[in-house]
Amino acid sequence: MARADEEETKKSAIGPAKGDFVVPPEELVGAEVTPEALPKQDAFWRPPVRFGSVPVESEPLGWDRRRGFRKLFPAVMLPTQVVDRVEFGHPELEPNRLFWGDNLHVMRQLPSQSIDLIYIDPPFFSGRNYNVIFGDQNELRSFSDIWEGGMPGYLIWLNARLYEMKRLLKKTGSIYVHCDHHASHYIKVEMDKIFGHQNFLNEIVWCYETGGRSRRLFPRKHDIILWYAKTPDSYVFNDSEIRLARDTSTMHEPVLHDEQGKPYQRNFKNGKEYRYYLDHGVLPYDWWTDLQALNPAAKERIGYPTQKPEPLIERIVRTGTEMGDVVADFFCGGGTTAAVAQRLGRCWIASDQSRVAVAITADRIARLVEDEIGSLFQVPDLTVEHWGVYEAGRLSKTPPSQFREFVLRAFGARPDDSQADIHGTKGAVPVWVGEPSQRKSVTAKDVEAFGNAIRKTVRYQQDNLRDGVMLAWGYRKDAIEAANRLRELQNTDLNFVRLEQVRIDSPQFREQVAALSTEHADYENFLTFVQPPKVELGWKRIAARTYMFDVSETAILNSGAKIINVQWDFDYGERFSSSPGFSFVRGKGKAPALQAQYEFPKGGVHRIAVKVQDDMGGEGMWTGEIEVK
Repeated sequence: MARADEEETKKSAIGPAKGDFVVPPEELVGAEVTPEALPKQDAFWRPPVRFGSVPVESEPLGWDRRRGFRKLFPAVMLPTQVVDRVEFGHPELEPNRLFWGDNLHVMRQLPSQSIDLIYIDPPFFSGRNYNVIFGDQNELRSFSDIWEGGMPGYLIWLNARLYEMKRLLKKTGSIYVHCDHHASHYIKVEMDKIFGHQNFLNEIVWCYETGGRSRRLFPRKHDIILWYAKTPDSYVFNDSEIRLARDTSTMHEPVLHDEQGKPYQRNFKNGKEYRYYLDHGVLPYDWWTDLQALNPAAKERIGYPTQKPEPLIERIVRTGTEMGDVVADFFCGGGTTAAVAQRLGRCWIASDQSRVAVAITADRIARLVEDEIGSLFQVPDLTVEHWGVYEAGRLSKTPPSQFREFVLRAFGARPDDSQADIHGTKGAVPVWVGEPSQRKSVTAKDVEAFGNAIRKTVRYQQDNLRDGVMLAWGYRKDAIEAANRLRELQNTDLNFVRLEQVRIDSPQFREQVAALSTEHADYENFLTFVQPPKVELGWKRIAARTYMFDVSETAILNSGAKIINVQWDFDYGERFSSSPGFSFVRGKGKAPALQAQYEFPKGGVHRIAVKVQDDMGGEGMWTGEIEVK
């Protein structure tokens, strides 16, 4: 094992995640961050400015020398909303974190040098239909953007994220990028520019036997995994964790045994005998043929085509981390990396742009802890956090102080409670926030109190700044009329105040985010609010202890949304944990199955639960008891 930098500070990307939301670090809010310089390349690597008449790129595609990737992808520092905390009995431990949202913006709000190992399996450049797995609206929009500019557009999209991953890695950390023949060579060129070609360690060829049939070319039976270190002389490599047994049947030299009976082979050099003990095993070569892709009947298979086998991820995690280290996967899909890290006693952080993927991952971790590792060691809790799309109902139930801070941060304002009836400022403009409850609208009394508070400010009295902004779920008619009266005084009285009344769930509320859109970044759908489906469950007995369940009468409350996934737990206990085979069930044409047939092991009263996700990100749950006959 090689870990040269033992004084590396143990910063954690895990937590804090207390309360109902997590705000971005104060130093990142509203700050224009100077990009970290790209690595210096050795002289032999530096490309010429031109190759004949063709200009040669010396920097990653999409890079701006002044603003880095933030020119094409501006920073959006929104809070994350904690929508669930799956508890495993050890609240004193910092929780593992699972994010739903755009991973670029999630990563930008995590601390530098806080992760030991990153494994990602990003969308392959092999076509939109291949990569759209869950069918969420966010997933569809993102993949449409990725392929709009062809290969350069894809690389620009990926480069911005690889750059943030480099920032997050500790000095002893490393990154594994899983790709295939469509873009592996292009990705390597870009990674050499971002990480430095001297930090490239291996091109691992993962060989398998499934898929890839052809009559017109050699069947494609491998993927590529590119391995880079943060620094070339201090990365972790636990060779003893992954050694394989030697195959002695094909050896040409005789196998001998020493005094203790240990097998070895010998070699002579300069008249001296050297022994090679066979029980130490051998490191896998950079082409892996011993780890096969998942077969259709594999126990760990969830149901989507790009799922990777746990032994593949386990080899990588064992190689590059130790117990307690932080593993990250920012394209987590069905949660294989998180599951492996959990099982091996590593901390982890994961994210995905699909709400269904996040639901499946959380469910997979809960089931893993219950079935396999709950008694082996202390297991941290798991928080599920949303970035950019928020549950309005849950937000309306948070304490007033937390609600105000969430709304102010989302609006691009800073909390400031130094003056009564003024909750924050955006630039120099005072901001007021209404009640958390969606049932409580702003009144004329609220308007008058805020107007009077503005008149008492120093800027009103000295600089003649008379504007203010009110943020709330709704405004009563008398509140709108009161604001109009204050504004009308502008023509007759210097005591006037101009108040802007903005609904939290309106396009006007997210204008400051949408304004950041560029030709490569579409932020129109960031900062939106969703409602959970109202789950309606019906059932009927079709045989002894066998029942058919149906959620087709569920009411979807988000306009234009539809059911995209259903999860079933037929033995609901302390936490939701779907029954095997009922986490991601597809019907005809890969449509979500709205019915489920289940045979209970015995009769009597059973407590069950069902979760329903729609394609806008809403999730609702039904729980109850049924008498099984």
